[in-house]
Formats: sequence, C-alpha cells, structure tokens
Amino acid sequence: MPPINVIRYSLIFLLLAGLKVAPVTAQTQATPQSNSIVQLQIQDAIGPATSDYIERSMDKAVESGAKAVLILLDTPGGLDTSMRQIIKKIIASPIPVITYVSPGGARAASAGTYLLYASHVAAMTPGTNLGAATPVQLIPAGNPDEPSGDELDKSKPSGDKSKGETVKNPMMQKALNDAVAYIRSLAEMRGRNADWAERAVRDAASLSAEQALKLKVIDIVAIDRTDLLKQLDNRVIPVLGQNLTLQTKDAEIRLIEPDWRSELLAVITNPNIAYILLLAGIYGLIFEFSNPGSIIPGTIGGICLLLALFAFQVLPVNYAGMALILLGIALMIAEAFVPSIGILGFGGLTTFVIGSVILMDTDAPGFGINVALIGAFALSSAAFLIIALGLLLKARHKSVVTGSEELSGSIGIALDDFSGTGLVRVHSEIWRARTGESLHKNQKIQVNNRDGLILEVSSFPNQENPHV
Repeated sequence: MPPINVIRYSLIFLLLAGLKVAPVTAQTQATPQSNSIVQLQIQDAIGPATSDYIERSMDKAVESGAKAVLILLDTPGGLDTSMRQIIKKIIASPIPVITYVSPGGARAASAGTYLLYASHVAAMTPGTNLGAATPVQLIPAGNPDEPSGDELDKSKPSGDKSKGETVKNPMMQKALNDAVAYIRSLAEMRGRNADWAERAVRDAASLSAEQALKLKVIDIVAIDRTDLLKQLDNRVIPVLGQNLTLQTKDAEIRLIEPDWRSELLAVITNPNIAYILLLAGIYGLIFEFSNPGSIIPGTIGGICLLLALFAFQVLPVNYAGMALILLGIALMIAEAFVPSIGILGFGGLTTFVIGSVILMDTDAPGFGINVALIGAFALSSAAFLIIALGLLLKARHKSVVTGSEELSGSIGIALDDFSGTGLVRVHSEIWRARTGESLHKNQKIQVNNRDGLILEVSSFPNQENPHV
C-alpha cells in the first residue's frame, strides 16, 4: 500500500477510535467520597450527545462511590430514542437520581417531562414548568375553530380522552397510545399522578411548579440547590427494591461536565453540522475522483463523509431526503459533462433543495436543518451553475481557434514560386500546399481546406486580414 494511503487510513482510524474511547479527565479521577453527590446538567434539546454524556457520567458516579446523582434540567424536549436511553439508565441506577428543573424560568417540556417522571426524586424551582409531552410528529395542523388545550381542560373531566381520539391516522394513534402507556408506567412506578401524565401526552397539558407539587406530579419545590438538599436530607428513597436513606445536608457536590468526546458528539450530531459534513464529504470525493492524486480533497472528504454517516446513524434521518440530495448532486454534476442548457443543473438544484428540507425526519426542537443554511448552499450551487452556463454560452459564440476547422480561411504566404504543389507558411508553420493557380514567392494565400497534411490554397484578394 502506498505511504500516502497508509497515512490517510491511519488518520481515519485514529479519529474513529477517538469517538469510542474517552480519556479519564482530571474531573472524574476523584477518589470515592463517603457522602458526595454528582451533579450533571441538561440545558438544551435532548439528543445522542446528551444521552451519551448522562449514561457515561452516571457510570462514573457509581464507580466513584457517589451517594446520588443530581441532574439540573432545562430542556424544550428532544429525540424519543435518546430520551428512552437516559430513562433506562435512570431506572437501572443503583443510586438515587434526583432531577431538578432549575433555574427559575427553566422548563421540562416534552421529553423532559418523561425524565422527571422516571427519576427517583422529581423537583422544581418556582417559576418553572413541565408538560406538553405529546410526540411532536402527532400534532395535527392547527384549526382556529377548535378550542385550545386549556379551554378543553376546563370543559371536561381530567380522565376524558376524547381529544386523543381526534388522531385518526392509525400509525399516529398507535404511537400516541405507546407514549401514553410509557409515561403512565413511569408514573405508577414512582407513585406519581398517572392521570395528569396521560393528559400531558394526549392534551399537551402543562403545569407550573406549585401546581405540579399540588397534583403530586413532583415531590419537591425548592428555591435553590441548598434548599433542595435540605429537603432531601433523611428522605427514604426506594431504589431497585431497597430503601435508601439520603444524607444530603452536608453532602459534597461534584460537577461532571461534558468532556471532549461529548462535545465532539454534540457538534457532529447537530443536524446543520452533519449536513455540512455530508456535502463536504461528497464534494471532496468528487474532486478527488476527477483529479486523481490530489490527496487532500480525498482525505478531507473521506473523513467528513465518515463523520456525517456516524452522525446520521444516531439522528432521525429521512432516507428519501438523503436519496434526493444525492440525486440532485448527480444531476448538477451531469450538467458539467452533458450540457443541457441548464435543464439538468436546475432540475438537480430543485431536487437537492427538496431533499435537504425533508432530510431530518423530525420536528423535535433543535433537530431540524436551518433553512438559511439550505438556502446558502442552494444559492451557491445556483451561482456556480449560472456562471458555468454563461461561460458555456460565451464559448459557443467564439470563433474556432484550434484544430483543422481553424485552418479553413486562415491566411499565409507562399514560400516559393509554384503551381500545383509547393510550400506555404500559415501561423508560423510550414505546410505542403496544393493549388490550381500559379503562386509567387511571398504572395498572400488563403487556406480553403485541408486534406491530411496538405492544405488546399488559393491566392488571397488584395485586402487586410486579421488571421495573418
């Protein structure tokens, strides 16, 4: 294998290996503490990077001998798959998991509500809220004539499920019922209000912290972390069939922040970044294949494409959108090789834009591709096509400057007196020429045709010509 390829594949291997092996940071090398609580934080949409960070941090908390895990939560929601991975980890945790919606103004919407219900202790700060846990793909287009969720709450009993019956699509109804059963099971496992949990899914109901405590949706309302730890002190928590007594009054709080692996995962699983990596990878490989041996475009393109594919593996990708993007790029490339006066190019551009818009198969907050980013790529591609077409049309109107066609009509001079066959100079080249006239030395001649390596010439009228 050539040395360049060895280096290239070694770099790719090391990069991918880095995604799987996380170094032990100084932050997590602490020795086991007799009375410590590990604090984690979720401050954005819940996705693959979030679940990876929470799962690995909880493992470190258990290994370090921590007595509990405290998760500060502020999220608009996220992906169902990532949410369920975190919940599985919480349920299987051998130490209590305390989820605290904080600071004031924070929320535990959608997926955050499920996390609260799954935690051993659910707490909130005044001025926070939870709820609106309906799977976003199931929300139908709004009807201005229909009453709002709050109006419906006032006009029907809490156990009324009539609004859920408005989901007519069998697949949507199936997913909705699955979400309801899931959150009810979490509520029953933790002894919390299961009826309101169902309303949060079916009716997208929401509650403030004080209302949530009153309806037994959460366990504690605390003004800050100190107040929370004070209220938790000596509380008995059932964990995996055993009752554990929390000693939190003088507990040491140890913060575990996302390490470089979690940060990298968060970056590449951002749909906008994954989209850019995909396009950079494709264009890099195209440039490498069109100019073999360039090395740099192929190496960078290969790494970008592998990272994009890794990101798409954990993101909710619509593969029809992916296929449309690839088809659009193929059509735009075909325009360069099979000029169609823009038909293939702009058809490919349209296909590319449609594929980009539907690429992410979700409406979850934080997991769509920015329309401005799609527009920027589309406009840059359109500009490239317009410039290429302009150059093509300009080239079509230019006179021929090479080849046998360019010789026809060219002006030269006879090198000797001759009739029949002789030598002429055309464009600083000496040619054998054939004529039916008598030509004199240094007489201006005109090329009429070419027969192999012999030019057919005739005398040129006495007028100036730019081809001389």
